[in-house]
Amino acid sequence: MGKKLYVGNLSYSTTEASLTEAFSAFGAVASVNLITDQMTGRSRGFAFVEMTDDAAAKAAIEGLNGKPVDGRNLRVDEARPQRQRDDDSRGGGGGGRGGGRGRRY
Repeated sequence: MGKKLYVGNLSYSTTEASLTEAFSAFGAVASVNLITDQMTGRSRGFAFVEMTDDAAAKAAIEGLNGKPVDGRNLRVDEARPQRQRDDDSRGGGGGGRGGGRGRRY
């Protein structure tokens, strides 16, 4: 199985295609997931790249961490496992507009 890498400090102009090109120099790229804001569709400045094998992932970390891509020095690390999300993990409901208890308008 491949190894997933976290790629941070991306330029907002960086695309999945440019990341694929940069990481392909170190081995086969299984997937690229550029994280975008749901409301605006604009890049959030980080992505996840999955390399097909551990050796390629290690080479990509060593070769690209701190190196410029699209004018920004990348931060490349092994991705941490995704934590389990459930309804109780966020500490309760939240949201809403408050309440304004006791106020008279």
